[in-house]
Amino acid sequence: MTVDAHHHVWDLSVRDQDWIPHHSPLRRDFGLADLEPEARAAGVTRTVLVQTVTVPEETPEFLALADAHDLVAGVVGWTDLTRPGIAEELSRLRELPGGTHLKGIRHQVQGEPDPRWLLRLDVLRGLRAIADAGLVYDLVILPHQLPACAEVAASLPQLTFVLDHLGKPPIASGALEPWATDLRSLAALPNTVCKLSGMVTEADPASWTVADLRPYAETVLDAFGPDRLMFGSDWPVCTTAGTYGEVLDATVQLIGPADRTRILETTATRVYDL
Repeated sequence: MTVDAHHHVWDLSVRDQDWIPHHSPLRRDFGLADLEPEARAAGVTRTVLVQTVTVPEETPEFLALADAHDLVAGVVGWTDLTRPGIAEELSRLRELPGGTHLKGIRHQVQGEPDPRWLLRLDVLRGLRAIADAGLVYDLVILPHQLPACAEVAASLPQLTFVLDHLGKPPIASGALEPWATDLRSLAALPNTVCKLSGMVTEADPASWTVADLRPYAETVLDAFGPDRLMFGSDWPVCTTAGTYGEVLDATVQLIGPADRTRILETTATRVYDL
């Protein structure tokens, strides 16, 4: 049984996804009805649905979806980390239909111009509230923001930080540094976890091979170990570079047989309390 710890859905008639270029094949609706047959065919039995835009309305919608669909076991939502009443907002979300499926919070830190945004006092206050609520925090960042991630994780040992997409290393260029060194600094902290996700779109989407991904997968496996690594498809973003099955198959090829159960199921089940 495989857990997909990272995917999205969106309905453009409900709201725009302004991060999607107008010419992109992603500029259409993607729902659970599209994902479910592909996930089931790949042996995926549970998923984690992750926020896409920074609006408060999306998280309640995702919780309701999780409440109505057996496939979605957890939700990583969004709320404003800097709002003074974040603890009350987290409590409100958990009282909504499907609220028990709220497992974590994420913010598009990759879009913040300040590389040390995570270390702002108002952000730190919000992160402490997430820890107090028993939730985890997903990090969607760019490589130059990894040092700040390590600092904030060290300052909040009570909060589990989940690094999405390996921190988006420059796979297309083949460069490993300084990403690898900064990633190891983050991985040295026991309250950090990493998703083996988003690699095919950081590589050349049209011509990537498993060999292109291997140095990056091996780096995170060595740094975090299989007990702190989990698989995520990043569907439907991954469809610009491969099918759902191709992405999962590439991941399986990148990890040894002894590590597969932990990376494909156990870590996500434990970290997100699925």
